[in-house]
Amino acid sequence: MTRNRPNLLLIVADDHAANALGCYGSPLDPTPRIDTLARDGMRFDACGCTNSLCAPSRATILTGTYSHVNGVTTLSTEFDARQPAFPELLRDAGYRTALVGKWHLGHGGVHDPRGFDHWEVFPDQGAYHDPELLTRDGARVREGYATDIVTDLALEWLAGVEGDAEPWCLVVAHKAPHRPWQPAARHATLYDDVDIPLPETFFDDYEGRADAARQARMRVARDLGVEDLKAEPPPGLDPEAQARWAFRRYLTDYLRCVRAVDEGVGRLLLHLDTTGQADDTVVIYTSDQGFFLGEHGWYDKRFMYAESLRMPLLVRYPRLVEPGTSCDALVLNVDFAQTLCELAGVPAHPRMQGRSLVPLLDGADPTAIGWRTSAYYRYWEHLDGCHNVAAHRGVRTHDRKLVHYYGSGCGQPGASDRETTPEWELFDLTADPLELRSVHRDPAYAGDLARLRAELDRLADELGDDVPTSHHDEEAS
Repeated sequence: MTRNRPNLLLIVADDHAANALGCYGSPLDPTPRIDTLARDGMRFDACGCTNSLCAPSRATILTGTYSHVNGVTTLSTEFDARQPAFPELLRDAGYRTALVGKWHLGHGGVHDPRGFDHWEVFPDQGAYHDPELLTRDGARVREGYATDIVTDLALEWLAGVEGDAEPWCLVVAHKAPHRPWQPAARHATLYDDVDIPLPETFFDDYEGRADAARQARMRVARDLGVEDLKAEPPPGLDPEAQARWAFRRYLTDYLRCVRAVDEGVGRLLLHLDTTGQADDTVVIYTSDQGFFLGEHGWYDKRFMYAESLRMPLLVRYPRLVEPGTSCDALVLNVDFAQTLCELAGVPAHPRMQGRSLVPLLDGADPTAIGWRTSAYYRYWEHLDGCHNVAAHRGVRTHDRKLVHYYGSGCGQPGASDRETTPEWELFDLTADPLELRSVHRDPAYAGDLARLRAELDRLADELGDDVPTSHHDEEAS
């Protein structure tokens, strides 16, 4: 097998926050096996999503396009799998291809997975225990724990292609650690004796920011239910004590689900080692977006705040990537499809809007190769019935972030059409890395505000995204 035709193993977790990996700084050692990918490969420190929701991100990863191009803008907009995507490009070029686990892009007809020789996926979100799985031949129930089953299916398929002359591309898409965070029985008491500190911003009062932050319904202390926490709060707790109790219940189960994913990754890496395929296999570990683990008092994602926007991205490929390296370039999930195509020696589809990461993996300096210095984001699902997060778009650089809550759902499925007052946030990420104070009204930042507003419009125009409303409103003046 030549360097231009490696095997490709893409592992995509669900809602796995970067700071819930040891290699990104978690002190709780939740991912010792996944962390070996950082030790033996490259860790990307500024990887972000373009729309922090499960289905939109997965559509972006597959197609290398933004939500307004691939059509999956919200959780209610299904994916037309006939559109160009990297699995079919690779299969047409001779790769054996498979998908196991979470699809979450619709089912039946044009919505079923396409471009895969084999696929076996959960319906919608799937269940943690004894899940149903869909295939071309119908549905079946597999007994056991979903994370283990996904790994079993991956290993079964790999065993079936062992010895084939053609390279393979396998997408392992976990349900975990998605809500409602039901761990495997073997992890039921993991972290029981571990002190888990509250995030610095857990008791955020949302002052100094847009009303959108205050209005969101995803507070750990208030909005998680018995299904999430698996118990009623003990009687007699004051509000602060109850908040701390809910946080611990939430985060221990979340981390227990992460541990099963970590074990599954370890089994896959062991298989590559024992079959002699490790040197010729690109292993990528990522998530479909970030997640709030109590920061700003929240769970879930959606916002353009750092914890929701940031994705873990680890890449190991001994024939290309220097071990133990890191990269702080602004990379996006829209870059993944073109990266996989280039690694496979397959031309990217001209519709793709990202950029291959291969030069960065090969050690290129981002500035020297003209890498992007700003990144575009848009969340479309305005004031959904559960989380109540306002639609917004924005632009980020390494040291600034501009967010525009533009005021309506623009008729998107799953989004409220209720108008809200347009709002802006501007953060100085150097002086305020926790994003606690918007400086969009501060005269000292007037130049930054004007520059980033122009850049936001430039990116929207370049990417072909229709500006939802005029952004020249009184909030920006």
